[in-house]
Amino acid sequence: MRFRHRAAAGLATLLLPLAGMVGLATPAQAAASATATYAKTQDWGSGFEGKWTVKNTGTTTLSSWTVEWDFPSGTSVTSSWDADVTSSGTHWTAKNKSWNGTLAPGASVSFGFNGTGSGSPAKCKLNGGSCDGGTTEPGDSAPSAPGTPAASDITHTSVKLSWSAATDDKGVKNYDVLRDGGKVATVTGTSYTDTGLTAGTDYSYSVQARDTADQTGPVSGARAVRTTGGTTEPPTGDKVNLGYFVEWGVYGRNYHVKNLVTSGSASKITHINYAFGNVKNGQCTVDDTYAAYDKAYTADQSVSGTADTWDQPLRGNFNQLRQLKAKYPHIKVLYSFGGWTYSGGFGQAAQNAAAFAKSCKAVVEDPRWADVFDGIDIDWEYPNACGLTCDTSGPAAFRNLMSALRTEFGPKYLVTAAITADGSSGGKIDAADYGGAAQYLDWYNVMTYDYFGAFDKDGPTAPHSPLTSYPGIPQAGFNSADAIAKLKAKGVPSAKLLLGIGFYGRGWTGVTQSAPGGSATGAAPGTYEAGIEDYKVLKNSCPVTGTIAGTAYAHCGSNWWSYDTPSTIAGKMTWARNQGLGGAFFWEFSGDTGNGELVKAIDRGLRQ
Repeated sequence: MRFRHRAAAGLATLLLPLAGMVGLATPAQAAASATATYAKTQDWGSGFEGKWTVKNTGTTTLSSWTVEWDFPSGTSVTSSWDADVTSSGTHWTAKNKSWNGTLAPGASVSFGFNGTGSGSPAKCKLNGGSCDGGTTEPGDSAPSAPGTPAASDITHTSVKLSWSAATDDKGVKNYDVLRDGGKVATVTGTSYTDTGLTAGTDYSYSVQARDTADQTGPVSGARAVRTTGGTTEPPTGDKVNLGYFVEWGVYGRNYHVKNLVTSGSASKITHINYAFGNVKNGQCTVDDTYAAYDKAYTADQSVSGTADTWDQPLRGNFNQLRQLKAKYPHIKVLYSFGGWTYSGGFGQAAQNAAAFAKSCKAVVEDPRWADVFDGIDIDWEYPNACGLTCDTSGPAAFRNLMSALRTEFGPKYLVTAAITADGSSGGKIDAADYGGAAQYLDWYNVMTYDYFGAFDKDGPTAPHSPLTSYPGIPQAGFNSADAIAKLKAKGVPSAKLLLGIGFYGRGWTGVTQSAPGGSATGAAPGTYEAGIEDYKVLKNSCPVTGTIAGTAYAHCGSNWWSYDTPSTIAGKMTWARNQGLGGAFFWEFSGDTGNGELVKAIDRGLRQ
């Protein structure tokens, strides 16, 4: 499958004046029989993704195509791909690229765009004629959009849809029912039961009205539906797709366990690392007890749709994770301890590894939430090396700690670790016995990100998550390929290595050079921290201008950012599969878009 970066592709074409366009099709082309149909393929609240499909329904070859439509005020295209899109006020025009304009009889081509606003296209024209293959009758308006369909009677294999009627000046003839953007039925009423579906599968439905002149109106809003039942096998088969859920995200980020459901991410992941438990006095401990097991959720905030009560024994994130696992039984949850801030406690823990392991199991198996966690993850940054603080436990300390954890937790629990991705000679991978410890672990989360950033305020600018090395990289060994190769050389099996993906970018300001390697004056502004910004923000605020070493970068104004996109993730997942890796993991859920586009990109990439 081919993936594109949708926040940047075609952006330059949006800036071209309408007068700079090639003229519309000739009358002969306009008379050719062709159709153009529209579908809203994704909607994440603050924006949406639209797709047009042009089909040659005639008997002669179509040499070019131009689609025109109107958006209501407040709705606009922000980026596009596979067509040159321009606007004049609220009127939008899309013309074929040089390579996709010719359509043989029966052939079709699609182009897409990202947009803002809630409106739908109206007054569609294809090569000057009707988008339904005929001419547009003067004075005959297209029908309005029907209401967003409601879903009921959902079973393993079917769903009943109903919607409010569209209006038209000369009458509505019928409705096209669209499933995932493709037409599955045409009905005369305002309801339809779709059958033959797959159990435990996500679908998206919308409806489009057709008038007596066969003009189609705008597509309705989309309704997400998940059929009941389904397999409990992980969505990616034998590959791991793991995401970190951060405990503190329920505050300023306003990100909760239910967001995994509404974004569609829950059906695509296999594991969750709940971050972070603390390490104090050589023992594992819950960090924020309010967020973890006391915060009360209302019915609309809750995964189950049931409000917490004041006297129930478990609330907070742990109870929400319990509800998530009931809804998505394939998901396994691990309790992650440490992280950048809390790794200072591991040195003391390593002095009595057996006691540390026993304390960790007591937290994981607390009777209040013993059914929530399926294992433990250790995020020690970094054994026998420096992170926020420096550790001098020695090269064997990490292996000994992992051995004690496996002995304590036994074979029924998952035991994993997030580890450095420093592939340089004599670097952090060389500081600890990761090869010897691998026998005790189910896998390593290799943190193949944060290689470069505005912690070096003067630059040079460099992508923070390069897949491979490249000419001019500031530090040899600071890339995913070198890190994975070094771990393999130390005896770690490929299947026990997960490739790390950051759902955020790192950036500098005071940058004049677009290509990597430029100088800077400091960290670019970020929502929560200077020099760091979520993907969901960057994809619109600073769209990608180039790629290098398997990842993307963006130069906008005086700011320079690097971050991964659905397109670069697709490439990284292909590389991970070819390397025989066990899958991928990411930091962290709240950096993704409201419709989980990065989670879904990892899922697609691992399944190919």
